[in-house]
Amino acid sequence: MKKIFKYLFIGMFGMLTLSSCNSELLETEPTDAMSGSTFMGDATKALIPLNGIYRSMYTAGWSTTGNTHQCFGISAYNLMGEVMGDDFIMGAQGSGWFWFDAAYNVKTRYTSGAWRSYDLWMAYYTWIANANYIIAAEETMEGSTEDVSYVIGQAYAIRAYSYFMLAQTFARGYDHPGDPCVPIYNEPTMTTTTGQPRETVAKVYEQIDNDINKAVDLLSKSPAQRHPSHMSYAVALGLKSRICLVEEKWNDALDAAQKAINASGKRVIPISSFVGTNSVDAANVMWGAQIVSDQAGMYASFFAHMQNYMAYGQTAPKEISSWLYDKMSASDTRRAWWNPAQDYVQQKFDFSNSQTWEGDYIWMRVEEMYLNAAEAACMAGNESLAKEYLMGLMSQRDANYSTNKTGTALATITTETTGSLREEILIQRRLELWGEDGRIYTIRRLHQGFERLSAYGWPDGLLIPTHAAAAKDPNSYLWVLTIPQAEFDGNQNMDLAKDQNPTGDYPE
Repeated sequence: MKKIFKYLFIGMFGMLTLSSCNSELLETEPTDAMSGSTFMGDATKALIPLNGIYRSMYTAGWSTTGNTHQCFGISAYNLMGEVMGDDFIMGAQGSGWFWFDAAYNVKTRYTSGAWRSYDLWMAYYTWIANANYIIAAEETMEGSTEDVSYVIGQAYAIRAYSYFMLAQTFARGYDHPGDPCVPIYNEPTMTTTTGQPRETVAKVYEQIDNDINKAVDLLSKSPAQRHPSHMSYAVALGLKSRICLVEEKWNDALDAAQKAINASGKRVIPISSFVGTNSVDAANVMWGAQIVSDQAGMYASFFAHMQNYMAYGQTAPKEISSWLYDKMSASDTRRAWWNPAQDYVQQKFDFSNSQTWEGDYIWMRVEEMYLNAAEAACMAGNESLAKEYLMGLMSQRDANYSTNKTGTALATITTETTGSLREEILIQRRLELWGEDGRIYTIRRLHQGFERLSAYGWPDGLLIPTHAAAAKDPNSYLWVLTIPQAEFDGNQNMDLAKDQNPTGDYPE
């Protein structure tokens, strides 16, 4: 497979050309890598580079000098967020993949191209760079209004999603609006492009809001999803609901989640209907990567790390915290997702065909939208509606479930309880989206801390005793990644001494 990188300037790592790294999607290579003129003049042809972006979202190799087996796009970064949290336990180090994320032992490695800072930064900024080329053709692209809106709307959604994930990874939360965040690039980059400085958290979220609102508006004119990997109207609304939860815009989060449910045409289904969580064809899947055998990542894949009978999952089993497992009743059908007789090892995720390493990556399920709507309604003061959405999920999980809880109070750490309705919704979120949600991001938006105890199943190597105080402090920098050295080497508007995030839990 031909990989076509175009390094436009070092500071942003350059643009993965409009074809992405999938030569199979190309009829011809771009005649002009700076403008992509072969594709950008026509909405139908523009689907080729757009599909290339999506292909790169599940392709391994973002870390170009090593550790590629933990660098396979969106699912890798979701898994990173899971192991950094409180519910998702790696039972052993195994081959070491994701162990250093879980142990909070990556921040000092920012000078290397083989570690998390580099590959995550490179992936999201590459998607931004490619989206910018598509967006630049918004006024000149030929085709029907529906076709142009479908292409351009997705480019805005990709850019919004990328900045959203960068902001949550390389800066403290939305509640620190004046903190430095990440550089913003909204124009096609060229060899003469000047590297941009870090913008504030507030400025980056302003950009995110503008982009996702533009995406929703455009995609509403062409709402049908033409491929499961495409960020359709429903997916853009789902993404908006995620963003609004972080921003604590409760009415907007509720509205977006409700519209996402309706627009998706998807429904909550019993867990017996999506065994293995590995098919985008399931009736509850809104967005995901459909992976065929010749595109499977083999060892560099989500399922190679998750299942427990082959590859990396066998020596580094993935387990649920016993604290969280015990929050399920005996009649909760999700108990089938873990095996308490084997240290609560997971059985939720598995290859659809282990011999060919096949299995689709699921990036958004409609169940998440029910949980988003429930939490947002609760915070907006509509507890009856919150319970309606919660029951919409739980009626398919536990025939005996009911709740009379009320209120919004949360404890300061995630393993303490208040008994509130919001907490109940969040516990069901932790169970339902275990392994999918990038848990550390939810902990951060809730302004909570967490602790790890051996009593819950944590191995000694992941108890992080030197970070225990910072893990309980939502204002710490424990979970804020350092910016890769390569950005400072190529960006004249960023200074390592002034602009790098703390390598420790707090600024020195």
